[in-house]
Amino acid sequence: MRVIDTHCDALYKLQAGKGKYTFQDAEELDVNFERLIEAKMLLQGFAIFLDEEVPVEHKWKKAVEQVNIFKQHVLHKGGMIQHVKKWCELENLPEDKIGAMLTLEGIEPIGRDIDKLTQLLDGGVLSVGLTWNNANLAADGIMEERGAGLTHFGKEIIQLLNKRKVFTDVSHLSVKAFWETLDEAEFVIASHSSAKAICSHPRNLDDDQIKAMIEHDAMIDVIFHPLFTTNSGVADMEDVIRHIDHICELGGLKNIGFGSDFDGIPDHVKGLEHVGKYQSFLQTLEKHYTKEEVEGFASRNFLNHLPK
Repeated sequence: MRVIDTHCDALYKLQAGKGKYTFQDAEELDVNFERLIEAKMLLQGFAIFLDEEVPVEHKWKKAVEQVNIFKQHVLHKGGMIQHVKKWCELENLPEDKIGAMLTLEGIEPIGRDIDKLTQLLDGGVLSVGLTWNNANLAADGIMEERGAGLTHFGKEIIQLLNKRKVFTDVSHLSVKAFWETLDEAEFVIASHSSAKAICSHPRNLDDDQIKAMIEHDAMIDVIFHPLFTTNSGVADMEDVIRHIDHICELGGLKNIGFGSDFDGIPDHVKGLEHVGKYQSFLQTLEKHYTKEEVEGFASRNFLNHLPK
C-alpha cells in the first residue's frame, strides 16, 4: 500500500547537520532514502523551514540553501526519487518512483517580496503555510498571544496560491487566521494537525475547525508528534488512531491523510519512530478500518483532493 506524507523537516535537519548526515541511510534522519523505500512512499513532502533565530537578512539565502539540499541530496538517487513540481506529475508518476514535493512552512524567507514566493512556486513548491507558530508579515501563528488574523499581504499571498493551484496550509495559523483563510483560499490543507478534542494542544484543530475543513472538502493530515497526540506527551499507534476515529466521527473519513512531522519532532510515537514504520502502522489501522478505508488514509484521499 503506497503512502503520502505531506510534512517532514529533513531539509532543516540536513542543513543544520552541515554535511554530517547522508540522505541515503543516516540513522539520525527519520526520513532517509532507505526508509522511504521501506515505507513504500508515493509522495513525501519536504518543508522549507527556518529557525526564528536566523537574521532577517539571511533568511532568503538559508531557504535557497534548503532548496539546493533538496536537489543535490534528496533527488540525487539515480532518478528513483522524482521531484513533483505539478500535480499532474504525481498522477502520472511511474510505479517504481517515489515522488518528492517542496512545501514552505512560514513565509519569513520572502520578506515583503512576493516575487520571491513566485520563484519558489516556479521551483515546485506546492503547499504554503503562511506562518509557523508566531506572527509574521502574513498572519499570526497559533502561539502568538495577540491572536490576530490575516494581513493584507497574507491575503495577497493566498490569491497567488489560488491562481497557481497551490495549497494554503492552515496547520500553524491562529484561530482567527484559520477562519479568514477558509474564506480566502480555494485549496486548503492542514498538512500536520490532529484533533484538539483528543489532545488539547493549541496546534490541534477543534471540532468546529474540523467540521469546517470537511465542509470545504479539505484534507486533514494527522501528525505523529506525541505532544500533539496525548495530553501526557507519551503516545503509541493506538493513540494516533483515536484522532483518526474522532475525525471520522465528525464526517471526515474521506478527508484524512498523514503529515508525520518527522525530523521536526524531538520525540516519537511508539511504533512510529521513523518513516519506515508506515507499513506497520497501516497494518494496525486495518484492525480498525477496512482495507479500502486505510488505502484512503494512506494516499487515495489526498489524490482525490488535488487542485484542479
